[in-house]
Amino acid sequence: MYVPPKHAIGEEAAWAIIREAGAGMLVVAKSDGLQSVFVPVVVSEDRTKILSHVAKANSWWRSLNDGDEVLGLFLVASAYVSPSNYPSRFESPGVVPTWNYVAAEVRGRLTVHDDPDWLQRQVRVLTSQFEVGRSPEWRVEDAPSEYVERQVKAIVGIEIDVVAIQGKAKLSQNRPEVDHDSVRDNLAQGSPADRNVAARMNDDA
Repeated sequence: MYVPPKHAIGEEAAWAIIREAGAGMLVVAKSDGLQSVFVPVVVSEDRTKILSHVAKANSWWRSLNDGDEVLGLFLVASAYVSPSNYPSRFESPGVVPTWNYVAAEVRGRLTVHDDPDWLQRQVRVLTSQFEVGRSPEWRVEDAPSEYVERQVKAIVGIEIDVVAIQGKAKLSQNRPEVDHDSVRDNLAQGSPADRNVAARMNDDA
């Protein structure tokens, strides 16, 4: 991922993006080309691993070998930016459209798991992560154990040993302040996706 210095963010912020996204696209190179899968993820407490699972019927994981490289892509904000939002264009008309976004990229090495105990733990941790704060919180134990066992047999686990992480917040930092503020104010009146970007432009994070 190309990250100019003005748009670079620290590792802590990059991990925060992954946690906020909750799910992302995993891309692998196979003999027949690149293949992707979109999955929810759990970040290990020591931030060295990303854990997930995919349907056993999904061909994405087949033919993968432990240690194969994987690219994880996570996006939490995205919006089109029109040149009409740049007041400076009246003095300097050389402007073009662009896109503001906040994203993180992870590179790592894969391990595929089919052990039922590993899968049971992963499903419980994943469920707990996304159920927290809900009322009521649904638990895996709320489903019949026989049903859960059948579902676990239909998935395979994905463990990514993270070797590199990058984050990027492209939020008009490269524009004059008057343009930056105008983009923010215009996006704040737009769609939910636009307003999400505008809110992040208040502190450029």
